[in-house]
Amino acid sequence: MMHSLQRISIFLLLVSTVFLILPAHAQSGRSPAPARHGMVVSSHYLGSEVGQAVLRDGGNAVDAAVATAFALAVTLPSAGNIGGGGFLVYHGADGKVTSFNFREKAPLAATKDMYLDENGMIRDNSNHDGPLAVGVPGTVAGLWMAHQRLGSKPWSELLEPAIKLAEKGFPSTWDMQRFLEYLQTKDEPMYEAAKEAFLKDGKEVYTPGELWKQPDLAKTLKRIQKQGRDGFYKGKTAQLIADYMKKYGGLITEEDLEKYEAVEQAPIHGTYREHDVYAMAPPSSGGVAMVEMLNILEGFDLQKIGHNSALYLHLLTEAMRRAYADRAEYLGDPAFNPDMPIERLTSKDYAKEMRSTIDLFKASVSDSSRFNNALAAYESEETTHFSVVDQEGNAVSLTYTLEYGYGSRLVVEGAGFLLNNEMGDFNPIPGRTTHSGLIGTPPNLVAPGKNMLSSMTPAIVAKDGKPLLVIGSPGGRTIINTVMQVILNVIDQGMNIGQAIEAGRIHHQWLPDRTSFERFAISPDTKRLYEMMGHEVYFRGEQGSAMGIYIDPKTGLLTGAADSRAFDGRASGY
Repeated sequence: MMHSLQRISIFLLLVSTVFLILPAHAQSGRSPAPARHGMVVSSHYLGSEVGQAVLRDGGNAVDAAVATAFALAVTLPSAGNIGGGGFLVYHGADGKVTSFNFREKAPLAATKDMYLDENGMIRDNSNHDGPLAVGVPGTVAGLWMAHQRLGSKPWSELLEPAIKLAEKGFPSTWDMQRFLEYLQTKDEPMYEAAKEAFLKDGKEVYTPGELWKQPDLAKTLKRIQKQGRDGFYKGKTAQLIADYMKKYGGLITEEDLEKYEAVEQAPIHGTYREHDVYAMAPPSSGGVAMVEMLNILEGFDLQKIGHNSALYLHLLTEAMRRAYADRAEYLGDPAFNPDMPIERLTSKDYAKEMRSTIDLFKASVSDSSRFNNALAAYESEETTHFSVVDQEGNAVSLTYTLEYGYGSRLVVEGAGFLLNNEMGDFNPIPGRTTHSGLIGTPPNLVAPGKNMLSSMTPAIVAKDGKPLLVIGSPGGRTIINTVMQVILNVIDQGMNIGQAIEAGRIHHQWLPDRTSFERFAISPDTKRLYEMMGHEVYFRGEQGSAMGIYIDPKTGLLTGAADSRAFDGRASGY
């Protein structure tokens, strides 16, 4: 029998010369893809195919997640990464539930006012642009920990597909064009390594379909392949990162990297209409906020009210408003905020109290004076999520990010990978929250070794102890609301996973006190009725890019859907 690495290598070689290969059970339209044995749904078709090949070869859901994550670090550089961080939620077929926090951390030399000028204002957008914006990466440590505790295939085998993609190349896509053109405009020395990695001969833009190779990234991946976690956080890669930081004014040192540790932790658990809901606990705000909203909404007959009717959207908005206000007041890194009232915020009693404050026909008002005028961090919407289910019914929901699309746009010289700009997720100006949506509350201020607050919400919904729905999305602070709306669409509205993901979405985050509608997602009549209740509306482009798998509890059939909002997404099963 042909070895799995040989099969994967042959597949990748074919992809290098042919733009697209469709497996037998891949999503090719907006209808869900069916599968009997295993499935991966991600924002890049090659990542999905790599994960599916691991499942087909006997790997479990964590094995496939590791292989997919490293493959996306090659094929989806806007968000797939080894220079960023994220969260993984796991639900085993045996009922075991856990999660892994590999969120980035502030360097040891970081201070709470490190981005402020003499007037107390942010200096040159330094919390988002340049080396000071880079947090200590967590992705490799998180994948390593999850694999060591739950994986079954050899680590080195799971890195091989990503290495082959980096060495042999794959077709560049239209999705990268704007970033490549942006790099051509950058003259500062700190961007030279990025230009070498992403532009042809460091100068020209790759045209869509043209083969793109990443030799420096392949070398870095080989060090991780051979040495595991230490191949990134110690030795040559760590030295390259530290040297780059020192050269261009960043803070991360070899000590920062060596001391970084991922954390296995219990996820947030809630229930909704006799379903179990598992999502990330702090430093992600996703699980707490989503469970709080679901608890509030459980008191309304949403099926009878009707999907995306004016009253339905009003109730969603009021739940969002209250949960996001609590998010701003209470949530941050638990190591620095030991007294967060998580049990109260996620309780049914608290939801009943919040529900009693909702007027069925009139919008509430978001009051910024609640926090004495404090400044909030901006969260970029350029993240990525993928979902995995294996033959045994084990499920993984994983969201990771670089913050902005392509992160800091800085590539480590000689290492070939992009660095994050996640320090921008901290509240940069202590003591200010404005009605425009900026927040500066104490739980999420910068501190050495601290995780910045996140909205990433990888989630798994279970029924009778078995995974039912695996879901997540990119989208910055919209993530929580996107994931919640997909869950409501499945449980309350009876939609299949494709319909639930494709449906139009809204977003409200307490401040600013207005609701975004995806353009063309809501009828003019619905908008008018919604506004008559006192809501302010504005239109936006696409919200999120959900990747989901539904497991039929009666037949075991898997159906998966990659959001059409993702340019190269695909569900791939067998």
